[in-house]
Amino acid sequence: MFKGIVKRLVATSVVAASVFLAVVFLGLTIFYALGLVMTPFGAAAVTFGLFALVALIVTLVFLKSQDHDDEEDEDEPDGLVGKVLHIVRERPIIGAVGGLGAAFLLLRNPALAAIIASMVAERKMDQGGYTKRRRR
Repeated sequence: MFKGIVKRLVATSVVAASVFLAVVFLGLTIFYALGLVMTPFGAAAVTFGLFALVALIVTLVFLKSQDHDDEEDEDEPDGLVGKVLHIVRERPIIGAVGGLGAAFLLLRNPALAAIIASMVAERKMDQGGYTKRRRR
């Protein structure tokens, strides 16, 4: 389960970074193409206006479709893991941001990461039927 969440988090991060770079370079391409026929300030203004218009259209489309989605919401499951999975499924951006925050926290505090890794490994050993070996 943990590997699946990490794989989805990595895939989401890669897609988000790729989309971000694609939008930035699309803006640069439009700016330089308009710069051939206009002044730089005019090209910048037209590029900004184009991206603002696209953002407005996307916002209106998502806000309009959000009204119909509220009726079909499922009840939130009980338990912390169930609630987290529900949030990730229903709101993937919030889940990705939370996952990145958790990863940042684990990278900043290696002791906490070691504790969580030992807990996961211990649970895997208990589920797999392994017994703890003691050194003599």
